[in-house]
Formats: sequence, structure tokens, C-alpha cells
Amino acid sequence: MKKRIIDLVNEQYKAPKGLLGVYFGEKMVRQHKIETLWTLELLKLQDNDYVLELGCGAGYAVKRVLRDSNVKKVVGFDLSQTALASARFRNRANIYNSRAKFVLGNVNSLPFQDGMYSKVYSIQSVYFWESIHDSINEIYRVLKPGGSLIITLSDGKNGIPWMNIRRMLLEDLIPNMKIRGFKNIELLEGPTSRGYNSVAIVGDKQISL
Repeated sequence: MKKRIIDLVNEQYKAPKGLLGVYFGEKMVRQHKIETLWTLELLKLQDNDYVLELGCGAGYAVKRVLRDSNVKKVVGFDLSQTALASARFRNRANIYNSRAKFVLGNVNSLPFQDGMYSKVYSIQSVYFWESIHDSINEIYRVLKPGGSLIITLSDGKNGIPWMNIRRMLLEDLIPNMKIRGFKNIELLEGPTSRGYNSVAIVGDKQISL
């Protein structure tokens, strides 16, 4: 019984569904607010930016970007129809004025043209990517030359590191970014949120010569 409950909760965090999914979507908004605001600061948004959020959930970060900057447009991307319904409701005014759009899909195969986005970011969703290799390839493809990627996640709690997450960062995520051609890759230490340590992996797509 306990395992079934844990599996249900984990599935709702990965892809919220139904009324329970709406609750979990709003819960994640509250839980991740500190690292969300930190990530948006790291983006250093400019007026001409075309921005993509991977794993946008209930759309809180998209709304903050559009409230606090004059970027051209933000596209929220998620694999949960329930989360996207919440995101569209939260951002209905910006959808109406064409500054926000929400798209259903999997990060392993992004339905966007090459070089569309100047900034791509993801907050607390990389754990659920089926293939880091495929996802990094797709992100690199849709980034403009000179564009930036920020992936924010937690790698420990109460001062105790999560070794499986650290291995994923150091042995999978960062090496795949280097192989694909990302430059200026850094691992940044972020704020503590509810006892969880936040980190961000940042990198830039090289400008074509």
C-alpha cells in the first residue's frame, strides 16, 4: 500500500493528471518558488528574447517572466495536459496578447524549428527526462547560436548530497552538453529551498563563425 502511494505521488510530480494533478501542480508552484525566482535572475532576460521553458507545470514561471520583463514571447512546454490547462488559465491574458503559448510534448523530441529560442530553461524537471542525451541534442538544436540554457534542480537536502543526482550531473548531463557543443558550462550553487540545495547547470550555444 505504501509503495502504491509513493508511486502515485511520483507519477503526479512527473505528469499531473485530473483533479489531483491540479492540486499537485499548484503545490509545486509553492514548493519551487525560491529556485524559480533564482533561475529567472540567472536568465538575464533581454527585450528581444524568445524563451522556452521545459516542464512549465502550472505556468508560474512563465507568468513571472512576462510580468518582470519585456521579452518577445515565452513558450511553456510540458507532458501533462492537466498542468498545461492550469498554465493556460494562469496566463490567459498573455495568451490573448500572443506573448505566451503552451505546447504538449516530450523533451526528447521538441516540435520546434531549429534555432528558434534565445533562452531555454528548466526548473526541477530534468529528473523525469527519459534520455539526457536525446534531450540535450534537441535543446541545442532549437537554441539560437549564442543562446543560453539553464537547468535547475536539487542535488541534496539538509547538507547531505544525493549521490545519484550528482552522478547524473557529472557523468551524464554535463558530458552530454560538452559533446553536443555547449560552451561556458558551469555548475552554480543556488539558494536552499525547504532544506533542499539548489544548483543550476548553465551553458551557451556557440555562435557560428
